Amino acid sequence: MNPRPRNATAEPYGTTYGRADGRREERQEEGFRTVHRSAVAALDSLLGLPGDEHESFHPAALAELDRREAFPAAACRVLDDFGLSEHYVPGTAGGRLTDYTELMLLLRTVARHDLTVAVGHGKTFLGAASVWVAGDDEQVRQLGQLVSSGAIASWGLTERRHGSDLLAGQVAATRTSRGWALNGEKWLINNATRGRLVCVLARTRPDGGPRGFSLFLVDKQRLAEDAYTCLPRVPTHGIRGADISGITFHDAEVPDGALVGEVGGGVETVLKALQLTRTTCAALSLGAADTALRLVTDYASGRRLYGRTLSDLPRIRRIVGEITAAALLAEATGIMASRSIHTLTGEMSVTSAIAKALVPELVHHVLDRGAELLGVRSFLTETYADGVFAKLERDHRVVAIFDGNTAVNRNALVDQFPLLVAGYRRGRVDGAGVDAAARPGTPPPAFDRRRLALISQRGCSVVQSLPDTVARVRARAEAGSLPAAVADLADRIRAEADDLHQELAAQRRTPRDVPPSAFALAERYELCYAAAACMLLWLNNHEALAHEQGDAGLPPELWRDGLWLRACLSTVLTRLGHTLEAADAEAYDRLAEHTLDTAPPTLATAFGPAAVRSPA
Repeated sequence: MNPRPRNATAEPYGTTYGRADGRREERQEEGFRTVHRSAVAALDSLLGLPGDEHESFHPAALAELDRREAFPAAACRVLDDFGLSEHYVPGTAGGRLTDYTELMLLLRTVARHDLTVAVGHGKTFLGAASVWVAGDDEQVRQLGQLVSSGAIASWGLTERRHGSDLLAGQVAATRTSRGWALNGEKWLINNATRGRLVCVLARTRPDGGPRGFSLFLVDKQRLAEDAYTCLPRVPTHGIRGADISGITFHDAEVPDGALVGEVGGGVETVLKALQLTRTTCAALSLGAADTALRLVTDYASGRRLYGRTLSDLPRIRRIVGEITAAALLAEATGIMASRSIHTLTGEMSVTSAIAKALVPELVHHVLDRGAELLGVRSFLTETYADGVFAKLERDHRVVAIFDGNTAVNRNALVDQFPLLVAGYRRGRVDGAGVDAAARPGTPPPAFDRRRLALISQRGCSVVQSLPDTVARVRARAEAGSLPAAVADLADRIRAEADDLHQELAAQRRTPRDVPPSAFALAERYELCYAAAACMLLWLNNHEALAHEQGDAGLPPELWRDGLWLRACLSTVLTRLGHTLEAADAEAYDRLAEHTLDTAPPTLATAFGPAAVRSPA
């Protein structure tokens, strides 16, 4: 077969993705038709497989841009032509965003090819999120039109002297006869220079405070030329081509209509918008994990040493199995968290903090162990695989930093320890919300922004469901659907959760003094969430997927005996400091067989195949 040129425009059957005129075409390829079931499938097809990438996404081309610290403009134009920006816009505003898990998977697809592109293009969603959360109907409509047409938005939160301390911000907005005047500098802002729109958090009360800041959506095209100055791009260790710069306002006049939400409501709006953006950031880490696993398995399968391949060595297979399990654990957490935006919206202050802290940390582990296996090749910037792994490792470091670093997110959990303890002890569970979150193959309920809250009064239903979830796992083991050893692992996690909540209850702190032990407790809580997510996803989906054949990302046998679940629960217990039984550790070796013999397994592909090939 003569493959189509990888710079061709994707024309997926059954969708209008990539078609400005909205028409539909069928593509014939050797008697087969590529049928895209989703936007994710269409984008995956457009960007291509390793060795057959779209020319703007070829690793060598992206590596050269990285060396020159040049923005990947051509790759971003491909995403624009595809219509990815429409997925940053809610369906109620004329866009395609009706499922936050789909958005996460779209950005994961981009991140799998290049994190700089994903960060540079995806920032528009972050820049627009505050309007989706608090904007009036006209603002939402107008911004939806601009973003859908390709306008770039950035989020002006941080300042040179204050970093993540939003309440210390000095950029000020003062009333004028025609609206507001902005003064001051925002710094280390992604797309501050390239972006047309900047959503700016500004001090509107001299003494500041939680109600002393407001948000303004600034359209640079409507400002006088001398009203702002874009600051030089800041050289960075990773994502070297991204527009990480800043902007200074000089009596920049904006109309009353630029105010997003109420005067004084800026910090509250930002904190709610962060619940959406922090969760979606899991996409960046998951895409990085996909690429790392591919590079590691390709190397292990192809490298010969002492007369056999590396993958034949028990230690290498164990590493492959362990990082595969860590990647699946991160993926389960990301899927449950993104589904929860729709089904457990009022709990997202907890869920988003868990996802943003844990998922990048798990993927850091994947990259660290992958580098150990690759050896010197993990450091080569040109010689091995176009330097993709070395670039990936550098680029991924930023994921744990922006939109609130790991410490900030764990502190958000610490603040809610009393509510988490009360919810667990009283068994407060939104059963319907948890069940729906754990069924990612089904359309989610519509997202209702009014249900977002600064704190979760109920706690965290996913963790609080552990007693019932573990009982269900035990019941499946007794019915013969799972090995008894998996239920034993679940029991140990239930016991860990019980002990953890006792320690949470005993934790003492003051508003300005968080002891280091509190952050360790928060990390343990995240791992209990991840374990619960894995169990729930297996319980709600194994009966269908244990017998499904074809392109499912997890082979049916991994569902039938709960192998992937066993490996993930073993990973949780290991990270919690437990010692594994030899048989539980051997689950990693069995998982490695599937990773090395076929491809690294994924949950998302199993729940929604990226593409299927059927007779024309």
